[in-house]
Amino acid sequence: MVSLVSGLILFFAVHLLPTAPSLRTALRARLGENGYKLAFSLASALGLGLIVVGVSAMRGAAADVQLWYPPIWARHLAFTLMLPAFVLVVAAYTPSHIRDWARHPMLAGVTLWAAAHLAANGDLLALLLFGSFLLFSLYDRISASRREVPPRPAARGWAADGAAVLVGVGLWAATLLWLHAWAGVPLLAFAR
Repeated sequence: MVSLVSGLILFFAVHLLPTAPSLRTALRARLGENGYKLAFSLASALGLGLIVVGVSAMRGAAADVQLWYPPIWARHLAFTLMLPAFVLVVAAYTPSHIRDWARHPMLAGVTLWAAAHLAANGDLLALLLFGSFLLFSLYDRISASRREVPPRPAARGWAADGAAVLVGVGLWAATLLWLHAWAGVPLLAFAR
């Protein structure tokens, strides 16, 4: 549990930098733009690595106590919510109408991902992992709406929206059928 909590703290501490513009500006001045980006990336990767190690160690361990028992429909809700979550995450990287409509599609996608997984799981691991991502994404969404965001290229046509939907649906299906099982948690009986 220590590596999971340490990873979450490091990962979110790094990702809180954009919400503190004066600290971010000071770090950029001290490290330079490339040095700042490198330090940000390395610290994020280290935090993510610790999260992965912590999740692997905690899954099925005695410390991962069951806190509540979610109803069976929560699993179906999670399958359903993950579809728009994937589309939103993909749309964050395309100049699409979806991106413009959602304003912060990555945060919206992470919020849906965390809420879906928190609803479908009732163990301590889920509460720590998905609960912290849910709280962070909600905080960051509020914070992002209050700070200046650099202008992005405007959406042109609907091709980027179609691409975001197609890629999002493809990733959702691949995760449902294979990737989740590859990560150690099969979702469908035949994927076990």
